[in-house]
This record gives sequence, C-alpha cells and structure tokens, in this order.
Amino acid sequence: METLTLHLDENLVQRATFYSEKRGKSISQMVADYFSLLAEETSQAAYECTPVVRSLKGSLEGGQVTEDEYRHHLEEKYL
Repeated sequence: METLTLHLDENLVQRATFYSEKRGKSISQMVADYFSLLAEETSQAAYECTPVVRSLKGSLEGGQVTEDEYRHHLEEKYL
C-alpha cells in the first residue's frame, strides 16, 4: 500500500476525524472509497450520451457515404 500525504485545514481534519469515528472507518479508508467512487463515476460518464446523441443513435446504420459525397454536402452547406 502506498502513502499519501494531504495538507488540509485543521478544522477540516477535525471534522473528518469526527465523521470517520462516527462511521467506524479510518480517514484513509474514507479517502480511498471517495477516489474509487470518483473513478467509477468518471468511467460511467464517459459512456453516457446526451439526449440528442441518443436520438440519433442508429440513424446511419446501413448508410454508406463516400468522401466525395460528404465533401459535396459540406460545399453545399457552407459555400
């Protein structure tokens, strides 16, 4: 196991100590649990789509657009 040193406000350390004693967990375990939770949320957020993206999902299945067709579309749209 690795060691991590945190520099925290004294009041925060006191509150964390009180909270950890109340929960029956060490501060180290609470910090480890918190970072595990953050990593989990970040991993899940990477796979979540916005409502707009969800509505478009599958709309291009089976559609093959060539590079020339795409270029022509962009020229029509922006030129």
